[in-house]
Amino acid sequence: MGDSDLSESKLLKDILQPLLEDFQYWFTRSRKLLEDEQISFLSDQEKLTLLAKVKQAQNEVNTAKMLFSATKGQVGIDMETIMPWHKLLTECWNVAMRFRTQDTDWQAPDRI
Repeated sequence: MGDSDLSESKLLKDILQPLLEDFQYWFTRSRKLLEDEQISFLSDQEKLTLLAKVKQAQNEVNTAKMLFSATKGQVGIDMETIMPWHKLLTECWNVAMRFRTQDTDWQAPDRI
């Protein structure tokens, strides 16, 4: 393995591994919010649909982390895979922010 291969592998580990961990963290927080809270501005169907998307994304991120670990950081993830996760997290953050501003009992940092 040449020096450029080592630096690419290190770059993947330095950037991709924390990114995947961040996705896991925020999807877990989003899932907890959707499962545990009454969100008055979402219909039951909207909430279930968003929760299903979060669960699917969690499965995808977990799979990506397993592949990344199994290859010892030698494989990356295409942006076409990552962008939908980012869009979904943005949607979840918007729901969380709106929920927080509408719920006077909400207190950070216990909830998203």
